Amino acid sequence: MATTTKIQPRVLVRASGGPRYAVALAVDALGTGLLRPFLLLYGVMVLRLSAPATGIAMTAGVVVGLACMPAVGRWLDRGARSTVVAASMLVRVLGVALLLATPAGHVWLFATAALFLGIGNQAWPAAHAALVARVAHGRERDTALAAGRALRNAGLGAGALLATACLAGGATALQALAAVTGLAYLTAAALAWSVHLHAHPAATPARDGADGPAPRMRALLAANVIYVFCLNVPEIALPLVLVTQLHASPVWSAAIFVANTVLVVTLQVPVTVLTSRFSRRTVLALAGVVLTASYLGFLAATSLAHGWGAPAVATVSVVCTLGEIIYAGSATALATHLAPAHALGRTLARFEFSTGFGLAVSPAVITALAPHGSAALWGSLAAATLLSAGAVATEKDR
Repeated sequence: MATTTKIQPRVLVRASGGPRYAVALAVDALGTGLLRPFLLLYGVMVLRLSAPATGIAMTAGVVVGLACMPAVGRWLDRGARSTVVAASMLVRVLGVALLLATPAGHVWLFATAALFLGIGNQAWPAAHAALVARVAHGRERDTALAAGRALRNAGLGAGALLATACLAGGATALQALAAVTGLAYLTAAALAWSVHLHAHPAATPARDGADGPAPRMRALLAANVIYVFCLNVPEIALPLVLVTQLHASPVWSAAIFVANTVLVVTLQVPVTVLTSRFSRRTVLALAGVVLTASYLGFLAATSLAHGWGAPAVATVSVVCTLGEIIYAGSATALATHLAPAHALGRTLARFEFSTGFGLAVSPAVITALAPHGSAALWGSLAAATLLSAGAVATEKDR
């Protein structure tokens, strides 16, 4: 099995879509970091909406945005690449513009803005993966996808840090951040479109089964819904547990989130390269085992005395982040590898639909389980993730 043993920056940039596309990713991520973590605050502080109404509107935007994925998949299968990426950014420009134009108290206009933002956020991952698959192949493609995730996390973290420093300005600062976000999306869309990458399905090298239907990947798609819960553990589960159950300072939650971001940025590419000696399916199953171990570690940590609970949770969070890194480096790569050339877009769209669905339902599931105790939360997550890892490991490739 071919492996990637070296990290060569120039080769990696080329495999990721080229310098202009890398800049587009960085600008897009920076703009997203300025607004997305604070969209709830925008609804409450700027538009004077209630927190429950704002949350419901945001969730509805994400869920309804998933409906665009079949159309995105078909568009990609017709050969579009950079155009779809640019469109996913432009639709978010429309969402930001609508957000800025929404008068105070108008929850439906806010929900519509959240819908456009949700459509862009849902469409971008599949479009990005398809673009990288057009430029790179094999393990080089896997590493390029990992590099894109590391770059995006760095941009998101930098944007969120900058926005946090500006929040002292109140509602006016939030409106300014939204405006800058819209400009960032517009700039990123122009850069992505200028790459002019287009695939020609008829000219794409055929492989076994290229004329057959797209792979169903039922076990992979179902398992992915559970796997993606790990992405909301640092943002939702751990702050909830630390503050409400362990009565720890919110500083612990902030430190865990920062550590998670730093580890993903620094380790995503090296870990993906290191695991390239194994099959993608084996690595994805391993990610499930690591995540299961971390959930059991959280269960044990929360049973400690309050003075030791928070440090123990922070320590176990490193293991959870490692599982997240292994998962992120293998999941999309496996879906891309399994997809026949003529159905790459539809396959990636279905995979990203499962990701978006998992991200949409995980906050509700986590907050519903947490009041019933640590065993209900972490035990359920551990059992579901271990079953998902087993399903991934035993599913047969077609």
